[in-house]
Amino acid sequence: MRCDSHIHIIGPLTKYPQHPTRAYLAGVAELGTLRRLGKARDISRFVIVQPSFYGSDNTLLLEGLDELGDLGRGVVVVDAEHDAEGLAAWEKRGVRGLRVNLYSALGTPKPFDHEFYAMAKLAEPLGWHVEVIAPIRLIVSHTGLLAQSKATVVIDHYGVYGDATPKSDEGRALLSLLELPHVWMKLSAPYRVSKNPLQTHPDPHWLKAILERAKGRCVWGSDWPHTPPHEEQKGGDVEGVYRKISYNKLVDDFLAALGDKKLGAAIMETNPARLYRYPAA
Repeated sequence: MRCDSHIHIIGPLTKYPQHPTRAYLAGVAELGTLRRLGKARDISRFVIVQPSFYGSDNTLLLEGLDELGDLGRGVVVVDAEHDAEGLAAWEKRGVRGLRVNLYSALGTPKPFDHEFYAMAKLAEPLGWHVEVIAPIRLIVSHTGLLAQSKATVVIDHYGVYGDATPKSDEGRALLSLLELPHVWMKLSAPYRVSKNPLQTHPDPHWLKAILERAKGRCVWGSDWPHTPPHEEQKGGDVEGVYRKISYNKLVDDFLAALGDKKLGAAIMETNPARLYRYPAA
Protein backbone atom coordinates (compact mmCIF):
# COMPACT_ATOMS: atom_id res chain seq x y z
CA MET A 1 0.00 0.00 0.00
CA ARG A 2 1.31 3.42 -0.96
CA CYS A 3 1.61 6.01 1.81
CA ASP A 4 1.56 9.79 1.79
CA SER A 5 3.77 10.44 4.81
CA HIS A 6 3.11 14.15 5.30
CA ILE A 7 -0.34 15.71 5.15
CA HIS A 8 -2.37 18.21 7.20
CA ILE A 9 -6.11 18.39 7.75
CA ILE A 10 -7.96 21.56 8.72
CA GLY A 11 -11.49 21.83 10.04
CA PRO A 12 -13.97 24.72 10.27
CA LEU A 13 -12.82 27.51 12.56
CA THR A 14 -16.04 27.43 14.58
CA LYS A 15 -15.34 23.85 15.68
CA TYR A 16 -11.53 23.74 15.66
CA PRO A 17 -10.07 27.06 16.88
CA GLN A 18 -6.72 28.12 15.49
CA HIS A 19 -4.00 29.60 17.68
CA PRO A 20 -4.43 33.36 18.24
CA THR A 21 -0.84 34.10 17.18
CA ARG A 22 -1.13 32.20 13.89
CA ALA A 23 0.56 33.68 10.82
CA TYR A 24 -2.54 33.27 8.64
CA LEU A 25 -6.06 31.86 8.75
CA ALA A 26 -6.07 28.32 7.36
CA GLY A 27 -9.06 27.31 5.26
CA VAL A 28 -10.83 23.97 5.53
CA ALA A 29 -8.98 20.98 4.07
CA GLU A 30 -10.87 17.77 4.68
CA LEU A 31 -9.58 14.23 4.92
CA GLY A 32 -12.26 13.01 2.54
CA THR A 33 -10.95 15.28 -0.20
CA LEU A 34 -7.42 14.01 0.29
CA ARG A 35 -8.49 10.36 0.24
CA ARG A 36 -10.16 10.92 -3.12
CA LEU A 37 -7.00 12.55 -4.46
CA GLY A 38 -4.82 9.72 -3.20
CA LYS A 39 -7.03 7.03 -4.69
CA ALA A 40 -6.11 8.17 -8.22
CA ARG A 41 -2.49 7.21 -7.47
CA ASP A 42 -3.18 4.13 -5.32
CA ILE A 43 -2.37 5.99 -2.10
CA SER A 44 -4.52 4.87 0.80
CA ARG A 45 -2.27 5.32 3.83
CA PHE A 46 -1.77 8.81 5.27
CA VAL A 47 0.38 10.30 8.02
CA ILE A 48 -1.34 13.33 9.54
CA VAL A 49 1.14 15.90 10.85
CA GLN A 50 0.08 18.57 13.33
CA PRO A 51 0.26 22.05 11.70
CA SER A 52 1.60 25.07 13.57
CA PHE A 53 -1.71 26.94 13.78
CA TYR A 54 -3.30 24.28 16.01
CA GLY A 55 -0.48 24.49 18.54
CA SER A 56 -0.65 21.50 20.88
CA ASP A 57 -4.39 20.92 20.40
CA ASN A 58 -4.33 17.65 18.47
CA THR A 59 -8.10 17.10 18.52
CA LEU A 60 -8.68 17.13 14.77
CA LEU A 61 -5.60 15.03 14.05
CA LEU A 62 -6.79 12.33 16.45
CA GLU A 63 -10.27 12.40 14.96
CA GLY A 64 -8.70 11.92 11.55
CA LEU A 65 -6.78 8.90 12.80
CA ASP A 66 -9.99 7.41 14.18
CA GLU A 67 -11.55 7.81 10.74
CA LEU A 68 -8.59 6.23 8.94
CA GLY A 69 -8.15 3.32 11.33
CA ASP A 70 -5.23 1.10 10.33
CA LEU A 71 -4.61 3.32 7.29
CA GLY A 72 -3.66 6.32 9.43
CA ARG A 73 -0.68 7.41 11.47
CA GLY A 74 -0.03 10.68 13.26
CA VAL A 75 2.74 13.04 14.33
CA VAL A 76 1.56 15.30 17.14
CA VAL A 77 2.75 18.44 18.93
CA VAL A 78 2.82 18.31 22.72
CA ASP A 79 4.25 20.28 25.61
CA ALA A 80 7.32 18.93 27.39
CA GLU A 81 5.20 18.15 30.45
CA HIS A 82 2.74 15.94 28.59
CA ASP A 83 1.93 12.82 30.59
CA ALA A 84 3.19 9.44 29.41
CA GLU A 85 -0.20 7.76 29.94
CA GLY A 86 -1.83 10.16 27.52
CA LEU A 87 0.78 9.42 24.88
CA ALA A 88 0.36 5.67 25.36
CA ALA A 89 -3.37 6.07 24.71
CA TRP A 90 -2.59 7.97 21.51
CA GLU A 91 -0.30 5.15 20.40
CA LYS A 92 -3.41 2.94 20.16
CA ARG A 93 -5.03 5.54 17.92
CA GLY A 94 -2.07 5.60 15.53
CA VAL A 95 0.32 8.30 16.78
CA ARG A 96 3.95 7.43 16.11
CA GLY A 97 5.89 10.67 16.43
CA LEU A 98 6.34 14.06 18.09
CA ARG A 99 7.03 17.18 16.07
CA VAL A 100 9.56 19.94 16.71
CA ASN A 101 8.66 22.92 14.51
CA LEU A 102 11.27 25.67 14.31
CA TYR A 103 10.33 26.63 10.75
CA SER A 104 6.84 28.04 11.24
CA ALA A 105 6.72 28.15 15.02
CA LEU A 106 4.20 30.26 16.92
CA GLY A 107 5.64 33.24 18.76
CA THR A 108 9.30 33.19 19.77
CA PRO A 109 10.84 29.77 18.99
CA LYS A 110 12.35 27.92 21.92
CA PRO A 111 15.99 26.82 21.71
CA PHE A 112 16.48 23.86 19.38
CA ASP A 113 18.30 21.73 21.95
CA HIS A 114 15.64 22.34 24.61
CA GLU A 115 12.79 21.41 22.28
CA PHE A 116 14.47 18.38 20.77
CA TYR A 117 15.70 16.95 24.05
CA ALA A 118 12.24 17.25 25.64
CA MET A 119 10.54 15.47 22.73
CA ALA A 120 13.20 12.77 22.45
CA LYS A 121 12.80 12.01 26.15
CA LEU A 122 9.07 11.43 25.62
CA ALA A 123 9.40 9.57 22.31
CA GLU A 124 12.19 7.11 23.03
CA PRO A 125 10.38 4.88 25.59
CA LEU A 126 7.44 4.51 23.18
CA GLY A 127 9.57 3.68 20.17
CA TRP A 128 8.33 6.85 18.49
CA HIS A 129 10.36 9.27 16.41
CA VAL A 130 10.99 13.00 16.69
CA GLU A 131 10.14 14.86 13.50
CA VAL A 132 12.14 18.04 12.99
CA ILE A 133 11.27 20.90 10.67
CA ALA A 134 13.89 23.64 10.79
CA PRO A 135 16.12 25.52 8.35
CA ILE A 136 19.29 23.66 7.45
CA ARG A 137 21.47 26.08 9.46
CA LEU A 138 19.67 25.09 12.65
CA ILE A 139 19.82 21.39 11.88
CA VAL A 140 23.52 21.30 11.08
CA SER A 141 24.40 23.47 14.08
CA HIS A 142 23.00 20.67 16.26
CA THR A 143 24.38 17.62 14.47
CA GLY A 144 25.90 16.31 17.70
CA LEU A 145 22.56 16.39 19.49
CA LEU A 146 20.76 14.66 16.63
CA ALA A 147 23.55 12.13 16.11
CA GLN A 148 23.45 11.06 19.75
CA SER A 149 19.67 10.77 19.94
CA LYS A 150 18.31 7.47 21.21
CA ALA A 151 15.02 8.27 19.52
CA THR A 152 14.66 7.99 15.75
CA VAL A 153 14.95 11.36 14.01
CA VAL A 154 12.91 12.30 10.93
CA ILE A 155 13.92 15.46 9.05
CA ASP A 156 11.17 17.29 7.17
CA HIS A 157 11.12 18.62 3.60
CA TYR A 158 14.61 17.71 2.35
CA GLY A 159 16.10 19.44 5.39
CA VAL A 160 14.77 22.84 4.20
CA TYR A 161 18.16 23.34 2.59
CA GLY A 162 17.44 26.76 1.05
CA ASP A 163 20.34 27.90 -1.11
CA ALA A 164 22.73 25.21 0.16
CA THR A 165 24.01 22.61 -2.28
CA PRO A 166 24.97 19.01 -1.47
CA LYS A 167 28.63 20.02 -1.75
CA SER A 168 28.42 23.10 0.47
CA ASP A 169 29.52 22.93 4.11
CA GLU A 170 25.92 22.87 5.33
CA GLY A 171 24.91 20.36 2.68
CA ARG A 172 27.72 17.97 3.56
CA ALA A 173 26.87 18.25 7.26
CA LEU A 174 23.22 17.41 6.60
CA LEU A 175 24.18 14.48 4.39
CA SER A 176 26.56 13.16 7.03
CA LEU A 177 23.63 12.99 9.45
CA LEU A 178 21.73 10.86 6.94
CA GLU A 179 24.47 8.25 7.10
CA LEU A 180 23.39 7.43 10.65
CA PRO A 181 20.97 4.49 10.98
CA HIS A 182 18.46 6.35 13.17
CA VAL A 183 18.07 9.41 10.91
CA TRP A 184 15.37 9.52 8.22
CA MET A 185 14.41 12.07 5.57
CA LYS A 186 11.03 13.14 4.26
CA LEU A 187 11.21 13.74 0.52
CA SER A 188 8.32 16.17 0.68
CA ALA A 189 7.30 19.62 -0.54
CA PRO A 190 9.95 20.37 -3.21
CA TYR A 191 8.43 23.85 -3.49
CA ARG A 192 9.72 24.66 0.01
CA VAL A 193 13.31 24.31 -1.23
CA SER A 194 12.86 26.04 -4.58
CA LYS A 195 12.50 29.59 -5.83
CA ASN A 196 9.44 28.32 -7.70
CA PRO A 197 6.56 28.27 -5.14
CA LEU A 198 4.76 25.68 -7.30
CA GLN A 199 7.69 23.32 -7.85
CA THR A 200 6.58 19.68 -8.09
CA HIS A 201 9.76 17.80 -8.89
CA PRO A 202 12.79 17.40 -6.60
CA ASP A 203 16.20 18.89 -7.26
CA PRO A 204 18.11 16.06 -8.97
CA HIS A 205 21.43 16.77 -7.22
CA TRP A 206 19.92 16.77 -3.75
CA LEU A 207 17.74 13.74 -4.49
CA LYS A 208 20.73 11.74 -5.71
CA ALA A 209 22.89 12.74 -2.73
CA ILE A 210 20.18 11.85 -0.20
CA LEU A 211 19.36 8.51 -1.78
CA GLU A 212 23.03 7.53 -1.94
CA ARG A 213 23.11 7.73 1.85
CA ALA A 214 19.64 6.81 3.02
CA LYS A 215 17.41 5.26 0.37
CA GLY A 216 16.21 2.76 2.98
CA ARG A 217 15.32 5.63 5.34
CA CYS A 218 13.41 7.96 3.05
CA VAL A 219 9.66 8.44 2.83
CA TRP A 220 7.56 10.56 0.46
CA GLY A 221 4.99 13.16 1.46
CA SER A 222 2.78 15.59 -0.42
CA ASP A 223 2.53 18.32 2.26
CA TRP A 224 -1.14 18.66 1.23
CA PRO A 225 -2.99 21.08 1.21
CA HIS A 226 0.16 23.03 0.31
CA THR A 227 0.11 25.96 2.71
CA PRO A 228 0.99 29.43 1.40
CA PRO A 229 4.61 30.66 1.34
CA HIS A 230 5.66 32.64 4.43
CA GLU A 231 5.75 35.90 2.46
CA GLU A 232 2.08 35.41 1.51
CA GLN A 233 0.88 34.85 5.07
CA LYS A 234 -0.86 38.13 5.86
CA GLY A 235 -1.91 37.68 9.48
CA GLY A 236 -4.33 35.63 11.52
CA ASP A 237 -7.47 37.33 10.20
CA VAL A 238 -6.63 36.82 6.51
CA GLU A 239 -7.30 33.43 4.97
CA GLY A 240 -4.19 32.09 3.27
CA VAL A 241 -4.48 30.84 -0.30
CA TYR A 242 -3.22 27.29 -0.67
CA ARG A 243 -0.77 26.71 -3.51
CA LYS A 244 -2.51 25.47 -6.65
CA ILE A 245 -0.59 22.25 -7.06
CA SER A 246 -1.86 19.08 -8.73
CA TYR A 247 -1.66 16.12 -6.35
CA ASN A 248 -1.29 13.72 -9.28
CA LYS A 249 1.53 15.77 -10.78
CA LEU A 250 3.35 15.90 -7.44
CA VAL A 251 3.27 12.09 -7.25
CA ASP A 252 4.11 11.55 -10.93
CA ASP A 253 7.02 14.00 -10.96
CA PHE A 254 8.54 12.41 -7.86
CA LEU A 255 8.34 8.89 -9.27
CA ALA A 256 9.71 10.08 -12.61
CA ALA A 257 12.66 11.70 -10.83
CA LEU A 258 13.43 8.38 -9.14
CA GLY A 259 13.25 6.52 -12.44
CA ASP A 260 13.16 3.18 -10.63
CA LYS A 261 9.91 1.36 -9.83
CA LYS A 262 11.50 -0.77 -7.14
CA LEU A 263 12.92 2.30 -5.38
CA GLY A 264 9.58 4.07 -5.73
CA ALA A 265 7.85 1.15 -4.04
CA ALA A 266 10.38 1.24 -1.20
CA ILE A 267 9.96 4.96 -0.53
CA MET A 268 6.17 5.01 -0.85
CA GLU A 269 5.36 1.59 0.61
CA THR A 270 8.05 -0.41 2.40
CA ASN A 271 9.91 2.37 4.18
CA PRO A 272 6.83 4.11 5.64
CA ALA A 273 5.43 0.75 6.71
CA ARG A 274 8.59 0.26 8.80
CA LEU A 275 8.86 3.79 10.18
CA TYR A 276 5.20 4.13 11.16
CA ARG A 277 4.72 0.46 12.08
CA TYR A 278 1.79 -0.18 9.79
CA PRO A 279 0.24 -3.65 9.95
CA ALA A 280 1.15 -6.07 7.18
CA ALA A 281 -0.91 -5.35 4.06
